[in-house]
Amino acid sequence: MSDLGQQLREARLQKGMSLDDVQEMTKIRKRYLEAIEAGDYKVLPGSFYVRAFIKTYAEAVGLNPDELLEGHKQDVPKPQPEATMEPVIQKRAARASSDRNISWLPTVLMWTFPILIIAVIYLYAVKSNDPAPDNGIPPTTQKDPTDQGGGEQTPTPSPGGAQGEGGTDEGNVTDPGTETGGEETEPEEKPAEEQPGQVTITEDRKEGNITVFKVAAPAGTPVKVEIKATGKSWVEVYRGYNSQGEKLSFGMMEAGNEVSFDIDSQGMYVKSGYSPATAITVGGQTVTDGKSSSRLRFEPIDSSATGSDSTETEGE
Repeated sequence: MSDLGQQLREARLQKGMSLDDVQEMTKIRKRYLEAIEAGDYKVLPGSFYVRAFIKTYAEAVGLNPDELLEGHKQDVPKPQPEATMEPVIQKRAARASSDRNISWLPTVLMWTFPILIIAVIYLYAVKSNDPAPDNGIPPTTQKDPTDQGGGEQTPTPSPGGAQGEGGTDEGNVTDPGTETGGEETEPEEKPAEEQPGQVTITEDRKEGNITVFKVAAPAGTPVKVEIKATGKSWVEVYRGYNSQGEKLSFGMMEAGNEVSFDIDSQGMYVKSGYSPATAITVGGQTVTDGKSSSRLRFEPIDSSATGSDSTETEGE
């Protein structure tokens, strides 16, 4: 086993992860992971995949891939140099492109002259159809036969008081709240809205490597699961009680990434490959099982039975 593979294996075991867990997180075949730990890089498809697989493996177990490769660069095969024929191919492609551009030039020039001629004819036609210029004589205005005074007509004020700007009657404006003799009426008291009950999170039991939590909340109260990443971690979220349910989120989360989902009657299953880099809250309460790699199941229960009884007593 190489020093690089030993370091990756120790980091994996420290997080309580098996090769199957790393395979599920990274989608790298298990036999390739075993070859990396053993230092047998000939099993991998090529030198490029060696470095790529090592980086992905290191990120999954919480190691810095660049520092790891730099410290063991003598053990990792270097990528093969690129073929030298590429510049020649690029030059030939550029030359062919320039030849095609030159072949279009006569066609463009052939169509340019007719378009210019049409544009000149159009401008000449538009100019010839312009109206006669203004000679300085003002147009005659027709006088309204009904206007005998010769002055401007003034609007007739509406009856009922003085008009303000816009024709509104300022003298008769009344406050809707003082129509009953000028006394202010107190607004009707609205019943206070019922505050939603408090969400209670209780660790119930262990089922293998899964920690089961009971989530108690009154019926109709939404319970939100929020996951915030402070570093790199593989996170999976499913609706239901295991990874066989509907997949809600699946992939590597970076620092600053956030996802949130509401728990329904089917419950929720959350898997975190590196728990110290993920903060999980349910109904605003932080939930953890104290492990470096967490598998949490949230089972909802209805806690509104006792709450509804007390509400009916208060109403009486």
